[in-house]
Amino acid sequence: MLRRRLRSAGRRTGPPTRLTGIGTGLLAVVGTLAVGGADRLLFGDLGVLFGLGFLFVCFQAAVRVRLADLPAAPISGPIAFAAALALLTPTPAPGVVGQVLALCSGLALRAGWLFGGTGLAALIVAARFVAQRRIRRGRG
Repeated sequence: MLRRRLRSAGRRTGPPTRLTGIGTGLLAVVGTLAVGGADRLLFGDLGVLFGLGFLFVCFQAAVRVRLADLPAAPISGPIAFAAALALLTPTPAPGVVGQVLALCSGLALRAGWLFGGTGLAALIVAARFVAQRRIRRGRG
C-alpha cells in the first residue's frame, strides 16, 4: 500500500510546466554557456558540440515556453549564442576592438548553427501558435 502511494506521488498529472519569457532566456543563456564551456574544456575551441548543444537548447526553449511568451524562444537563442561567443572565444588582440573582432568572426564562422537553432525555434513556436489557434477556434 505504501509503495503504491510513493509511486503515484512521483507521477505528475495535468499540463506540463511552462517557462516564462525570462525563464526561457535564462535557460537559453545558461544552457548555451554550459555546452560552450564543456566544448571549450574538452576540445579547446567551440566546435560541433557547441553547435549541436545550441540546437538542443533552442529546441527545449521553444517546446517549454508558455503560450503567452512564445516570441521569447526564437529571440533568446541568438542572444545566448552571441553571449557564449563573447565570453568563450579567445580574443586575437587586447581591448574592445579585439573582443568585437572575435565576436564578429565567431558569428560569421558559426552562422549555420545560429540560423539553424533560431529557425528550429521559430518553426516550433509557429506550429504551437497555429495549433493553439485551431484549438481555440474549435471551442468557440
